[in-house]
Amino acid sequence: MKIWLIDFRLKRVMHCKRFPSNDRVICVAKHNRGVNIILWLLPTIGVVVFQFAFGLLVARAGPPFVTDDPEPVEYRHWEIYLASQHAKDKDGWSGTAPHFEVNYGALPNLQLHLIAPFAYVRPDDGSSHYGFGDLELGVKYRFIQESDWRPMVGVFPIIDLPTGKSSLGLGSGYYRTFLPIWFQKSLGPWQSYGGGGYWINTGSGNKNYWFFGWQVQRELSKAITLGGEVFYNTPTARAEGGRTGFNVGTIVNFTDEHHLLFSAGRDIHGQNRFSTYIAYQLTIGPREKKEDKSEKK
Repeated sequence: MKIWLIDFRLKRVMHCKRFPSNDRVICVAKHNRGVNIILWLLPTIGVVVFQFAFGLLVARAGPPFVTDDPEPVEYRHWEIYLASQHAKDKDGWSGTAPHFEVNYGALPNLQLHLIAPFAYVRPDDGSSHYGFGDLELGVKYRFIQESDWRPMVGVFPIIDLPTGKSSLGLGSGYYRTFLPIWFQKSLGPWQSYGGGGYWINTGSGNKNYWFFGWQVQRELSKAITLGGEVFYNTPTARAEGGRTGFNVGTIVNFTDEHHLLFSAGRDIHGQNRFSTYIAYQLTIGPREKKEDKSEKK
């Protein structure tokens, strides 16, 4: 029986085959960002367009790209995403509808991270399934600050918990761990970040593998940032090759708190024909107190 599961951290689909004779599952990764976005796009646009008149602020890096960055959320600040991602390959559609991502600056230079996904699979031949997927937890720590000549550097270990129903393709059925290191450097309106790490991909027939990615983006205005990325992973299962893909995307800043993120792409070498990601992002935190200098003598 062929099943699907969603790798939400690196936004790819894991196509799996279950062997009833020994209940073994072999999974192969396919990079994922969604395509069937209309259902989730309309309410998102309604919220952010309403907020457009209240000001502008540039959102930080990471989503909507597969490649991550080393910059944590500011201390005592929150990033909350209502997102959806979808992918099309020769076997059908799969993705999230939606998933919720929460990042919190628990300490200076340290961020706590959670993704709670609702996953679906819709094969061209076979039954569709929908339900809660694998929960993702992580901690991002920045240990080198950026300077005029030195890049920012941080680590972001991730663990996927097998909370989704693997028999329906909504979860892996195994714990999975990602151990990356990320770099970032800015120059005027340009910013670039990337790096990679090692996936501990447990499960019969699976292989541990490396992931690498690099992104470049440019701030066109306080409201619009455009960027693109390329990424590669080594084989994730036996008798499978590595995969290379790309995405282009944008971040639209409506206010200090409200943002719209979008990206789309496909595999250069691999089976992902088209994929996309869309999210509404809310950024909140304590407001800075401004000193009233007029009262000082």
